[in-house]
Amino acid sequence: MHRTELAELIRNGENSGVEFERDDVPPQKLAKEMAALLNLEGGYILLGVEKDRTVSGLTRESGKAEEWVMESARSHLRPPAIPFWETLEWEPGKVVGIVSLPADAPDKPYKMKRGSAWVTQIRAGTSSRDASDDEEARLYMQSGRLSYDRKPVPGATLDELDRRRLGNYFRDFRAQDCPDAEDDVAWTQLLVNTELMAQDRGRAVPSVGGLLLFGVRPNRYLPQAGINAAAYPGREKDYAARARHTLRGPLVSLVPPSPSAGRRYPQVAESFGESTTVSEPGVIEQALDFVRRNIGIEATLVGGRREERWDYPLDAVREAVVNAVAHRDYTISGIDIELSIYSDRLEILSPGRLPNTVTVDKMRAGYRATRNELIKEVLRDYRYIEATGLGVPRKIVRGMREHNGTDPDLIEEESRFTVRLWKEAKS
Repeated sequence: MHRTELAELIRNGENSGVEFERDDVPPQKLAKEMAALLNLEGGYILLGVEKDRTVSGLTRESGKAEEWVMESARSHLRPPAIPFWETLEWEPGKVVGIVSLPADAPDKPYKMKRGSAWVTQIRAGTSSRDASDDEEARLYMQSGRLSYDRKPVPGATLDELDRRRLGNYFRDFRAQDCPDAEDDVAWTQLLVNTELMAQDRGRAVPSVGGLLLFGVRPNRYLPQAGINAAAYPGREKDYAARARHTLRGPLVSLVPPSPSAGRRYPQVAESFGESTTVSEPGVIEQALDFVRRNIGIEATLVGGRREERWDYPLDAVREAVVNAVAHRDYTISGIDIELSIYSDRLEILSPGRLPNTVTVDKMRAGYRATRNELIKEVLRDYRYIEATGLGVPRKIVRGMREHNGTDPDLIEEESRFTVRLWKEAKS
């Protein structure tokens, strides 16, 4: 920026695209103004310019001021942004810091951190304020932003997808025709149309969701894909685990069609106490198998009939596992979902906070929202997910209460979400 441009900005005063601030404001305040400008049409934050248009200059050394701005944009802004920073000497001893924010920011809505919450900001004239629900919804629509699971995976190819599982899915679960196994052109067209592949610089490549669901080796491109499972002898993590396994591969299994007359759909167990017949288990079934092997079961005779009671209601565990793989934040790389079995509880830890607008109270009430729409829809086709969206209140909350009178813990923290099921009621 030239000095004449800066002079004109200062002369015109604050407006919907220009904010004046000192460089000693709290980082949350700076992040608020950045978020609001990014959500409108970009603009400038001039540091060292007073509200009355006088120039007081930076109080920090220029390099320190830049570090402060970048740290504020990284830690107090979601999604993080990298503004353009420059300085200009206004007069001897007075330097103005210029924070430039682009007009075409791709990841709207931007939010500023307020305590443990993230709040969308909008610019209205010379002030910034919290967005209403309708304003926030419009920002989502204006952004044209794809959910992460629909984004392309650069470098991956059609051969990274398991065509046996894809054929199983389209033919047996969706009951539709699918191309011959060797017809690359037809498969590419079908997968692009169903968003299991996406365009990347003129080439069709697997999408994140396509690779997670049907990839031959998803971790080759997405190291965060999978579950770390462990069973411990006591109530705390221990190096001497009773069992430990890293679960890898596609989310869905290769499932043979039902032999029942008139049915093409594969058999789906009513609960995973009756193991679904699969040719090759995916990550979900691997997790459920791990739980079956590492929790207790008590068998009793009731009226001459053998009944089994597991340590945990199996439908509740299935729901928690499926929710974890369907709703985790896959933008957080290098961190797996954790499945931990202790002597008194079972925990499933999913990286990332709850999706936008979702709260624990809303989950308990059956609120339907998702971070990974493509993954959710495919898992619904496999009947892992109910169309009603009431899996949490029905299967987890009510299931645990009916099983042993306990309430499950649903815990949202800064960078993870935990479902905790208790083996017994606390005395």
